Amino acid sequence: MGTDDRLREYRGKRDVERTREPSGRTASSAAKPRFVVQIHDARRMHFDFRLQVGEVLRSWSIPRGPSTDPHDKRLAVPTEDHPLEYEDFEGVIPQGEYGGGTVIVWDHGTYEPLSHDRRGRPVDFAKSLERGHATFRLHGTKLHGEYALTRFRSGDAEDQDWLLVKKGPARGAGHGTPDPRRARSVRTGRTLAQVAADDGGA
Repeated sequence: MGTDDRLREYRGKRDVERTREPSGRTASSAAKPRFVVQIHDARRMHFDFRLQVGEVLRSWSIPRGPSTDPHDKRLAVPTEDHPLEYEDFEGVIPQGEYGGGTVIVWDHGTYEPLSHDRRGRPVDFAKSLERGHATFRLHGTKLHGEYALTRFRSGDAEDQDWLLVKKGPARGAGHGTPDPRRARSVRTGRTLAQVAADDGGA
């Protein structure tokens, strides 16, 4: 499936002239695959977790956000693929538009695919996601270490939810997920409230 096909749902839900979100007309792959975690204060506050897979960002909505505590199993609801440029998107989506609300880039960086078969041989990351289980190591500003995404084994494949789990020991004295309303963007240092005030009338 080509990039245009992968982004058809994304483009169909948005008027990018109004939302100022990237259209996905250009794509440039880095040497290492990228990831981004955005906080989205929409109808319901949530975190958007996105992994570069080929020429798009595979995306999941995580209501409680990714956790650094291995005991936490965080629900991850799959959403439409996003263009690679979305890694840098931060601002206010007008109310009445799809996803209306404020977005900040909470974390971003690169990741290492770690998926392998039962004999220990590497498995293509896209294929591991298709099979419903993928492991990877994040190298972000805030998130580090190994994580796993695992799909539920009930219901139709397209409607199945996933779990995001940190693997290995917790790092640091504090773990879990920060208060999204106090969290700051890794791009601009701003909070959701500051972005809403700065960009809401633009």
